[in-house]
Amino acid sequence: MKIALFGATGGTGRQVLAQGLAQGHEVRALARDPEKLEPATGLEIIAGDVLDQAAVDACLTGTDAVICVLGSHGSTQPVEAEGSERIIAGMQRLGIRRLIAVTSMGVGDSRDQVPGFFRVIMQLTLKKIMAAKEVQEQRIRDSGLDWTIVRPGGLTDGPATGSYRSGVDKSIQATRVARADVADFVLQQLLDERYLRQAPAVS
Repeated sequence: MKIALFGATGGTGRQVLAQGLAQGHEVRALARDPEKLEPATGLEIIAGDVLDQAAVDACLTGTDAVICVLGSHGSTQPVEAEGSERIIAGMQRLGIRRLIAVTSMGVGDSRDQVPGFFRVIMQLTLKKIMAAKEVQEQRIRDSGLDWTIVRPGGLTDGPATGSYRSGVDKSIQATRVARADVADFVLQQLLDERYLRQAPAVS
């Protein structure tokens, strides 16, 4: 497939990019700092910001599906909600249906799947980011697109293990999960409609 990827320079985005290319997909990635991405066969890099509608549309045009792995750091203004609005608007205008977006466990109806101590940390240090993810998820739900929202637990680096829980069962608790495993699950959704218009957890 030809995939439009947003958030390719982040930890999870890099895993989605590497695994997607390894699986034979073509990937067009929007990057504010293109030099952060190594050239690769099957990769087209678009220089631009996700808050710039023209840049977003350039990344989207001619693609089959969209993967959104936007993330923010505590010191910056969160881009998840506004960036997703631009992506959704472009997809609607261009007639692209499939959207897979990565947010976080603790958002929406997954709040109780996160341990109490981490909920406190989220409120103290990640309040703006979590609020942006709440708005992001609502925009996606209201989009009318063929969406899947993927909610990972605590992200770690390291190789894929293939040993993780996933699904919409509320008994799945937020634990540590490798970004590589999250990317594996995200890419599976390209050809699997099991979680169409649902928000599975990965942990």
